[in-house]
Amino acid sequence: MSDLEILFEDGEALVIDKPSGLPVDTPRKGGPSLEARLDELKLGFQRLPQAVHRLDTDTSGCLLLARNPKVLKRLNKAFEEKLVDKTYLGVLAGIPQEKEGTVSLSLSKVSSAQKGWRMIPAKKGKPSVTHWRVVAEANGRALVEFRPETGRTHQIRVHAASGIGIPLLSDPVYGEKAGFARTMLHASALTVPRENKPAIEAHAPMPADFVSLGFAPPKPAEAG
Repeated sequence: MSDLEILFEDGEALVIDKPSGLPVDTPRKGGPSLEARLDELKLGFQRLPQAVHRLDTDTSGCLLLARNPKVLKRLNKAFEEKLVDKTYLGVLAGIPQEKEGTVSLSLSKVSSAQKGWRMIPAKKGKPSVTHWRVVAEANGRALVEFRPETGRTHQIRVHAASGIGIPLLSDPVYGEKAGFARTMLHASALTVPRENKPAIEAHAPMPADFVSLGFAPPKPAEAG
């Protein structure tokens, strides 16, 4: 089982580079999860750290954990108040005509016996905003930087497919599986401001499967 790389650590919180394929919560049917490995992340503290937010199982990258309930409550509030700066990298299954823009599509959850649940654009859904820009192109695909203002379930995946008009590569719900091991989405950077303390800042390196598609890791000056 792979080690969990720590990107940021202090007495209040830590940020790990969550591997693709590892769910945050234990699946109903059982199996590996971050929840089952929290003991590895105590790092000398008595309490188990707790995830402040969630990433899809397929999504790799920056995941913030709080070391105690008081800090968890404070960091949750920062997310709720939209104070957290989140940056994602995603590979689109094509190249859009526009090279940057903002998608503003409210999202609602629907479900059916045949397809299970998914998120769809809906006027009466929850407001959702994502800023995006193409940062590289290779082999007929675009590497896109996403900066979501809101944190809705599957927000970037739906905004890519329905807003930009091209789904993320190998997205089995909003696009096509396309023979890759996972949906190509990576939480590349996270900044969380704190009162009377330096901000939490973390950067997760570009994963190997992105590099294998022909995309070079961004230079440090471009990563944020």
